[in-house]
Amino acid sequence: MTVRLSPHFAYAILVPLLLLTPAPAQQQQQAQQQPPALLRGSHRLERDGWIYVHLEGPPEQIGFQHGWLLAAEIKDLLRVVQPYLATTTKRDWAFYRQTAETVLWPGVEPEYRTEIDGIVAGLKARGGQADRWDLVALNALEEVPDYYVPWLDKQQGKKPASHSPGNCSAFVATGKATRDGRIVMGHNTWTNYIVGSRWNIVFDLVPERGYRMLMDGLPGVIVSDDDFTINAGGLLVTETTISQFEGFDPKGKPEFSRARKAMQYASSIDQFVAIMLDGNNGGYANDWLLGDNHTGEIARFELGLKHHSLERSKDGVFFGANFPSDPQLIADETRFDVHDAESSANARRARWEQLVEKWHGRIDVEAGKQFELDVVDATTGKAGANERTLFGAVEISPRGVKQWDWAPFFPGGTVQSKVTDGRMAEHLEFWAAMGHPVGPEFRAAAFVVEHPDYAWMRGLLQDLGPHPWSRFGPDLK
Repeated sequence: MTVRLSPHFAYAILVPLLLLTPAPAQQQQQAQQQPPALLRGSHRLERDGWIYVHLEGPPEQIGFQHGWLLAAEIKDLLRVVQPYLATTTKRDWAFYRQTAETVLWPGVEPEYRTEIDGIVAGLKARGGQADRWDLVALNALEEVPDYYVPWLDKQQGKKPASHSPGNCSAFVATGKATRDGRIVMGHNTWTNYIVGSRWNIVFDLVPERGYRMLMDGLPGVIVSDDDFTINAGGLLVTETTISQFEGFDPKGKPEFSRARKAMQYASSIDQFVAIMLDGNNGGYANDWLLGDNHTGEIARFELGLKHHSLERSKDGVFFGANFPSDPQLIADETRFDVHDAESSANARRARWEQLVEKWHGRIDVEAGKQFELDVVDATTGKAGANERTLFGAVEISPRGVKQWDWAPFFPGGTVQSKVTDGRMAEHLEFWAAMGHPVGPEFRAAAFVVEHPDYAWMRGLLQDLGPHPWSRFGPDLK
């Protein structure tokens, strides 16, 4: 039987259906709004100035989730670092992209090449325009501007436009030094406020291979980079840079790739050291502070380019404040003045010595929080954040010219802090405080008005206010 519809009846049925069917452009827009399958298992939340992201799966999936969930933050960081680096290192972004392709990429582990390309894919799915070389350059935000560029400037007969940073205050303690005999570790991040105010990501990474990790970091960067990481293999990792370090091997493996591999695959101090030494390029030369939660052993691994040393202990404290320790490394690879008691690194070293003696046998996470927020200047005995205190605020110090080599009142200092102990690390947990819990709140607009030399930072700087300590752990909801 054939059923014939009247024109009026067909019109009444088909037109509403056509109106309900999205046009091709609408269909495409709706498809873009639907979460891709690669996002399965990932999530994001914000707490007390931090952005927490849980990422899991093989490298391409972890990368895609990273790029998708942090798309806005990656775009913003790329927006501000380009003019910042152009001004402070006298090299434009094209130079950093070329360096990423020709110097860095050949030494990046295949796994992390895939992850970086995944970040690019996730970012592009959210409308981002950055490509592989932008992301590689971003991942080398520490080692290229402050290590490769000074080395290259010298090779080209130029006065170096930048130098290795002298930032961060950190410690790791164990045995009779701590309240319960187990490891306690803390770190605060010193940097310029343009980048530092954006150093507010907590990554909970569950890779297909290797150990689960909890770390702080920057959007778009695959390693902690400041560095503060605990992994499910029982390893606790942090560091401070070596002040006035000089040296770089462009044929070596990028530091960000080696550090990520060490944090993901090492479950002992020896394994961490071996991975970091393999292909060492001298980039981001550090005093690494390490803890093995299985044995209670801690270590200070000082890694330059030509020299390295390893100190170990099951009963004591290692601390870092950007001072090198090995005499040979100091002589051959740095311009560090061990006799300048008022320098940032030496003054903070003196303050660490005071605190370690005062708190011996009582160090725990609460003491660690106090250490990382300490604002006592060991050279004067007075309280007040400056470049000589463990929690630093260089923008209020007239000695900033010596520390930063730019000009007085350069806007930089401590931007965030983290602390953990052996019991928390068993569960991949740490405490973190973003911003300025102590000292003055940094107001970007007011700073630029008061210091017109930094007018070029308008639109790049942002406020850095106080936030409370917040506890982070795996699968936070």
